[in-house]
Amino acid sequence: MNIENSNPFSFLAEYDGDERQIYETEFDSVLPVMPLRDIALFPGVVLPIAVGRLGSIRICKRANEDGTLILCATQRSPEVDVPQASDLYDVGVVARVVRIFEMPDDTTTAIVQGLSPVRITEAHAVDGILTAIVEPMHERYEEMNDKTYKLLCDTLLTQLREYIQLNDELSPDVMPAINNAATMPFFVNFVCANLPIDVKVKVSLLSQMSPIARATDLLREISRELQYARIRHDIRKKTQVDIDKQQRDYFLQRQLENIQEELGTTGHGDVEKLKRKAEKIEWDEAVKATFDAELEKLGRMNAQSPDYQVELTYLETLVKFPWNVRTKPNYNLHKAETILEKNHYGMHDVKERILEHIAVRYFSLDHARPTILCLYGPPGVGKTSLCRSIANAMNRKYVRASLGGLHDEAEIRGHRRTYIGAMPGRIIKSLIKAGSCNPVFVLDEIDKVTEHTHNGDPASALLEVLDPEQNKAFHDNFLEVDVDLSDVMFIATANTIASIPKPLLDRMELIEVNGYITEEKVQIAKRHLIPRVKEGCGLGADKSIKMPKATLEYLIENYTRESGVRGLEKELDRFFRKSVLHYERFREFPALNVEPSDIEKILGKPKYMRDSYQGNGFAGVVTGLAWTSVGGEILFIETSLSQGKGQKLTLTGNLGDVMKESAILALEFIKAHADEIGVDMRIFDRYDIHIHVPEGAVPKDGPSAGITMATSLASALTQRKVRRGIAMTGEITLRGKVLPVGGIKEKILAAKRAGISDIILCEDNRKDIEAIDALYIKGLTFHYVSNVLEVLDYALLKEKVTHPLQFKLEEDK
Repeated sequence: MNIENSNPFSFLAEYDGDERQIYETEFDSVLPVMPLRDIALFPGVVLPIAVGRLGSIRICKRANEDGTLILCATQRSPEVDVPQASDLYDVGVVARVVRIFEMPDDTTTAIVQGLSPVRITEAHAVDGILTAIVEPMHERYEEMNDKTYKLLCDTLLTQLREYIQLNDELSPDVMPAINNAATMPFFVNFVCANLPIDVKVKVSLLSQMSPIARATDLLREISRELQYARIRHDIRKKTQVDIDKQQRDYFLQRQLENIQEELGTTGHGDVEKLKRKAEKIEWDEAVKATFDAELEKLGRMNAQSPDYQVELTYLETLVKFPWNVRTKPNYNLHKAETILEKNHYGMHDVKERILEHIAVRYFSLDHARPTILCLYGPPGVGKTSLCRSIANAMNRKYVRASLGGLHDEAEIRGHRRTYIGAMPGRIIKSLIKAGSCNPVFVLDEIDKVTEHTHNGDPASALLEVLDPEQNKAFHDNFLEVDVDLSDVMFIATANTIASIPKPLLDRMELIEVNGYITEEKVQIAKRHLIPRVKEGCGLGADKSIKMPKATLEYLIENYTRESGVRGLEKELDRFFRKSVLHYERFREFPALNVEPSDIEKILGKPKYMRDSYQGNGFAGVVTGLAWTSVGGEILFIETSLSQGKGQKLTLTGNLGDVMKESAILALEFIKAHADEIGVDMRIFDRYDIHIHVPEGAVPKDGPSAGITMATSLASALTQRKVRRGIAMTGEITLRGKVLPVGGIKEKILAAKRAGISDIILCEDNRKDIEAIDALYIKGLTFHYVSNVLEVLDYALLKEKVTHPLQFKLEEDK
């Protein structure tokens, strides 16, 4: 028997087409239950049912062999494998098992006939088989002869024929089966059983005992399904073209577009969301007019258009930007000063400038001229972290944009919307990220911005950003509306100002952040670095390991050589890591009160050695002072004389051009004032002069060794002793005038560490000494000079060195 092609109404011949015989079939009040998944059986309908449960197979086989009836009841949830009474709908159909088939795939299919509808009053399981007590439900047969019922059935048949024609998923045998229906009631039941609608609706139709009401409800369901079928048919009709492989993507896009058009959701959801967001924004009239015009344009665009996403991104950027959103600034000077002092040690000039800014803002009722600062200094001194503390002290949002290696002007001003993937510049994106239009905006590494590239000039683009007269109406190429940046506090950071273009430099207030001296590094280590490193090593609450000041100084002097404290933090981290490792191995720390010797045991031999004063026992050896990127250093200028043809000056020690010129100037000054200094001019004709600066692998340059070289030459040429414990720094001119130099603070601290007691400086450097804390210059004596002769008068003693050079100056024959 072919199940799929069998006539579902063939069994009606047995009942001569009388529906009463079906509905009024006699049955026992207690029947075995076969639960159904996702289907509902109706009176007069024959259905093939795939039977999988062992209990259901036993029920079907017994009913088929004995000719008894069973109850078919639909499960509420098809996922339940062993249903109980509560898992079944309380309405079912008494059924007869016509035949059972064992299919080739080892499954069982039962052909069942629906008979009388019944209501389940009670159910329970016996020997693994669910048994139910049922009571009959009575159909209102008188309505079947009503004209309304017949009209409903005719309308139902008409719509059903159209639905079957439009739905390709239904079997072609369905229509002949409907046309051959014996009676209208069975036609309605057949449609109820086979229409692809929710099973919950089918059970509701089964429980309806009024034929007119059942037909009306079924007509409503078919009308809804017919509308869906018409929409699907229209979509297919619109997109039905001859396509090949290249047209496949286009076909899918068109079909999606038509679906969205039918649903009425094309782009409108985005427009409504943008409107709701825009209602909460307080923006200028010009910006609002631009937004409204662009939003109207978006509403007219197709969501599948390439320009749609560009327009949507633009409008989303407009609503995300913090128009007139400001954080309330802090004008409490005491609170701001406390925050700055807590987070950073030293840096008095920077802190003072920030407090001045807060005071002026408060005094001028927040109408002061915008402040644009540039903090410059060597790496690792805390410029960037200081900016975060400034934002915290002023109660402003903090945002940072790293400009290192920036080579595209569009990174600042944004891309025009004509380009694919266009987006706003870093200024606009950073303000969106901050969520405020008055943050502290850090332009990090501004000295590393590339100039004059094929992508424009980023440094020139920054001119508009950092000019208070222009940034009131900053123009971003992507937004195409003016943005007011006057409330933003811009702070730039740089390692050197030499590479910053002059026009850009002119727009910023420069504040130098010097490197830390040893004393400052000790305090920074105690207050910030050690607690942070111990916390990172799991020793946050452990106070047993202590590092005295002397130990920290030893660590700084011998294991680091830097202006900042990054290297110091790494060495401290290495020390505490090794301490924790030692504890895990031996259950004790290698040292609790850490001494310098413990540092060497744990970290190994020192990496660096500081120069120390070498005394005054040699003629021509003078101590100078130099500034380096890692702090101050002492250096030695050595001059030696050797018999030769004369008039020859040799310079060694990897000296730069400026330093070589200083040596030439010093020699020429000595020659010009030989009588005053006590130098025999015949020496220059018979002796060659050699000036050397030790540590030849280290490049050296600068004019500050001028007076040191002059003193070294004078000592070598006169063989006079250099005063003990003295160091000097200063530039000289050809006339012998001593000029001021920089890096004074670092230089004098280097001298103090080397055991120097007296320092010779230019008179104009007196103000630099007076600006230094008295603690750092304690034990030092300063001698201020205006010309080289004053330097030589003080630096050179009258007595000669031990074993002085005996010049051979006999007359030529």
